Amino acid sequence: MNFIKTKIPDLTIIEPKVFGDHRGYFFESFNYNEFKKNIYEVNFVQDNESKSSRGVLRGLHFQKPPFAQAKLVRCVKGKVLDVAVDIRKGSPTFGEFEIVELSEDNKRQLFVPRGFAHGFVVISDEAIFSYKVDNWYSPEHDSGILWNDASLNIDWQINSNEVLLSEKDKVLQLLENLDSPFTY
Repeated sequence: MNFIKTKIPDLTIIEPKVFGDHRGYFFESFNYNEFKKNIYEVNFVQDNESKSSRGVLRGLHFQKPPFAQAKLVRCVKGKVLDVAVDIRKGSPTFGEFEIVELSEDNKRQLFVPRGFAHGFVVISDEAIFSYKVDNWYSPEHDSGILWNDASLNIDWQINSNEVLLSEKDKVLQLLENLDSPFTY
């Protein structure tokens, strides 16, 4: 596995070593020892998967402590633009974000630590998105930032009229109104 640091501390792109032949391919999608050596020791407690059609945008989500979550995300089928926004108070990169294309072809993963808002948009006809989390889901601690917050100016690389949102995601707060529960 190749662990690639991004411009935002602690946010890491992971490229697996893919072994392919006429039968198909094989790769390790997670290796505890490699993760511990290159990122830190993490105890994932749940795996989640979603299937979405083109234009579905999920995010920008995070959970508040004590149910904050770190995530290891990847796109199993199709292609998504994955976005992580630093919302840690005192961080030199507070309010900055990283956009990573995750696809069934590049097999990249993104490790999103606690203290980040996270989301993705499907840019293929369909996508299956998989993620590991290190804490349980708690609806009472669920929060987020509006996907099209002008202060972030995220280029989702899709026309806004194509974006499909949940009712919850339509009314998320702006970054400027966030009283972040995370400290750098």
